[in-house]
Amino acid sequence: MDLTLVIMAAGIGSRYGAGIKQLAAAGPNGELIIDYSIHDALEAGFNKIVFIIRKDLEADFKEVIGDRIEKHCDVSYAFQERDALPAPFECPKARTKPWGTGQAILCCRDCVTGPFMIINADDYYGKEAFAKMRDFLLENGSESRKYCMAGYVLKNTISENGAVTRGVCLQSEDGMLMNIDETRGIHREPDGRIVSKFGQEIPEDSLVSMNMWGVTPDIFPVLEEGFTEFLREHDPEDDSSEYLLPEVIGEMLRKGRASVRVLPVNDKWFGITYKEDLPEVQKAFAELIEKGEYETPLDVL
Repeated sequence: MDLTLVIMAAGIGSRYGAGIKQLAAAGPNGELIIDYSIHDALEAGFNKIVFIIRKDLEADFKEVIGDRIEKHCDVSYAFQERDALPAPFECPKARTKPWGTGQAILCCRDCVTGPFMIINADDYYGKEAFAKMRDFLLENGSESRKYCMAGYVLKNTISENGAVTRGVCLQSEDGMLMNIDETRGIHREPDGRIVSKFGQEIPEDSLVSMNMWGVTPDIFPVLEEGFTEFLREHDPEDDSSEYLLPEVIGEMLRKGRASVRVLPVNDKWFGITYKEDLPEVQKAFAELIEKGEYETPLDVL
């Protein structure tokens, strides 16, 4: 069975400041976070990569990433643009950003034919998650709307440099996802508590989503239907309104349209949300290399 890794890399990254955060060097030989994710995916048995990018990033991505990765596996590109909307909707001129992760995945429907795994370009997930995703998709990838999600311990996913958004998960005793609450403004208070934007305390051992999902192509009609409904209900000129994949899957769960197995992951997440995160990410990769987790340069360079 073919296994595809879909990498979402179209975000502008406004909190990161100048530059394209997905192309920031994280390893000692210029390795990108994407390089480590692709390395781990190929090592786990994934054999196709789909990059979701903006058209204006295409040249940079092909020069810095795509041309290298094409030597190791099949590579495709999908483009997430502001005007990629279903009829009769048109993108207002005031809209400056794409429409969120739900739209991103919808944009890659012509590139995917079998079970696939979804990740962010600027997050490091660890090898354990890729292996668990592979096993789940190989066992369940032929079944309808039987999905999985990597569940990370909240305290392992906090940035010391600012607030983050995480999908806080409610799961059953047998490890099935019951609900996911996309929670914004998560940060650690001086007294050590982890709270949301509105001051709600969240237990630090809560499992959260880092947008690492295992799904099948039958999600595309649901995304298309939901995106049309989203556009009817939201102000198209409001850049803060986003059609988010976790919210779509949460709605599917509430309506009994899908099941999601939570795959607990013990690895510590790290990524580049803010420019101040980069030195910490570089230090983390140096420590992994010292422990023998990775060679440098990586074999995908």
